[in-house]
Amino acid sequence: MASRVFRYAPILVFTLLPGISFGQKQLPELRTRFDHTADPIQRAKLMPQLEEAEFQVITKNLDEGKPNDALAMLQDFRDDVESCEQGLDEKHINAEKHSNGFKQLEFALRESMRHLDGILVGLTADEQGPFIKLGSDLDKLNRHLIRELFPAQKNDNTSPD
Repeated sequence: MASRVFRYAPILVFTLLPGISFGQKQLPELRTRFDHTADPIQRAKLMPQLEEAEFQVITKNLDEGKPNDALAMLQDFRDDVESCEQGLDEKHINAEKHSNGFKQLEFALRESMRHLDGILVGLTADEQGPFIKLGSDLDKLNRHLIRELFPAQKNDNTSPD
């Protein structure tokens, strides 16, 4: 009986710690790794984890009534995505054939837009404006990545840009 209790103790500890999630604990380490990684492919590979951890903090900031802190973190995320995308573009890689880095960055962007949509529902109309602008920026970056990953669709005139 006692061995069964000790086996499940770590699970109980993690479920009983209020307000501290695994992603929030990882954010400083992920941020350091991202900032000290020079290769744009490796930076892009870190983006899904970084996105998840940052959006947990963004949500926490909004829950605590700190929309300016949440907005600043979202702006930093957008800037990080832009720098990854520029670095990947500068490498002149055919993303359709060598999607490593491109697909991870696109996944992170898509997930961030999903998180942002969920956040917008809880904001007042006045608070939504800057978040919607950043969402538009993220959408443009995502469209660019999709065109890189799927160039056969470049001539498709149905998508505005």
